Amino acid sequence: MEDVVAAFQKSLGDQNFEAARDLMQDDFRFKGPFEEFDSPDDYLRSLQGLFGIVERIEPKHMWSSGDQVVVLYDMVTKTPAGTQLIGEWYGIRDGKIAWIRAIFDSAPFAFLRQA
Repeated sequence: MEDVVAAFQKSLGDQNFEAARDLMQDDFRFKGPFEEFDSPDDYLRSLQGLFGIVERIEPKHMWSSGDQVVVLYDMVTKTPAGTQLIGEWYGIRDGKIAWIRAIFDSAPFAFLRQA
């Protein structure tokens, strides 16, 4: 399971959104502090916009149990938010990502809501 998530994160880091999409279920769901998606394509479109402010992702820790994986990473941004710790909880089904739940302090990103 961890290999699927690692490949997904590498694809995103390389901004290879097609490769990332290949690792996602068609009925993928996402829930985070700002947004929720019921479509992998809508989620990836949102990420493409976010990558305009992201310098890099620095993985810190990954662990798994059964068909679930949790990842902690620092997201280094080009904004006053600076570097923020992000937690993501993944559900894997049939070798692909079925859902992601993102958890982070949204206060440093309040400027995104104003834009």
